[in-house]
Amino acid sequence: MKKTYFIYNPVAGKAAIGDRLSDIINEFTKAGYEMTVHPTQESGDAVEAASYACREGFDLIVCAGGDGTLSQCLHGVMNSENKIPIGYVPAGSTNDFARGLGIPKGIMEAVRWIIDGTPMPCDVGSFNGKSFSYTVAFGAFTNVTYETSQQLKNILGHAAYIFNGMMHLTSIRSKRMRIEYNDNVLEDDFIFGMVTNSSSIAGLLSLSDFLLDDGQFEVTLIKKPSNVVQLQKIVRSLLNIKEEIDKDYIKFFRTDKITFTSLSDEPITWTLDGEYGGNDEVNRVTVNKKAVSFIIGPNENSNFSEV
Repeated sequence: MKKTYFIYNPVAGKAAIGDRLSDIINEFTKAGYEMTVHPTQESGDAVEAASYACREGFDLIVCAGGDGTLSQCLHGVMNSENKIPIGYVPAGSTNDFARGLGIPKGIMEAVRWIIDGTPMPCDVGSFNGKSFSYTVAFGAFTNVTYETSQQLKNILGHAAYIFNGMMHLTSIRSKRMRIEYNDNVLEDDFIFGMVTNSSSIAGLLSLSDFLLDDGQFEVTLIKKPSNVVQLQKIVRSLLNIKEEIDKDYIKFFRTDKITFTSLSDEPITWTLDGEYGGNDEVNRVTVNKKAVSFIIGPNENSNFSEV
């Protein structure tokens, strides 16, 4: 019998996990899982809960909530000597990392995906010593994910990010950065930058042709536009409206290590997996290849090098 520590965020999304909690426990129990249930109590609680599960010899963590809850569970596992696998039941408003894993959207479908699945090692990012699953970012719209209220997200879902993002259009400002990676150094004014291991980021930008276990993260940088018309084109692209962008303003590459140094007089705020990530002057991102295993369902997932 698999000892499973079930960590769930009772306020994620529309609090749907709480409504299906009995069904979830019953489904896992019928499949031979011994369940211990832990509802998160406050911000950061999932970090300690995941660390506890690793210390106490559980076989599996099942995390139910949004991307922020998953990020905390991942941080707890990464800080532990015994790194046990994670099964993810997405219940947030965007669930970006779940898309990359191919997890079904429905709660019970995701539960069965875990029951029928197998652990697959995934890359894990490190940002100034904090673990993240799918993105760190700065600049335009990056504060939208953690400044959008839970109530608005519960009512509007994904559309809440677009609505709140539109409210920030007039506040977009460029950031002077020095960026070092793969023996390259860039120094320029940027309105947006992100390091990702995901197919989409809060619906604001979509990527393809990436792997979750190749030891490389994708970096996207958007330089300061030369005029208002160019800015409008960039914003339309971020909101997934079909629009061609002058590639002189876009830089895309892959790396396993990158350093961002702020050359701006004002602190540059970062977001980490949709939550506030800090505003340090120097920010280092590294990739830990195949550091933690996630449960992957029986269907083939093209975002792994081996399935």
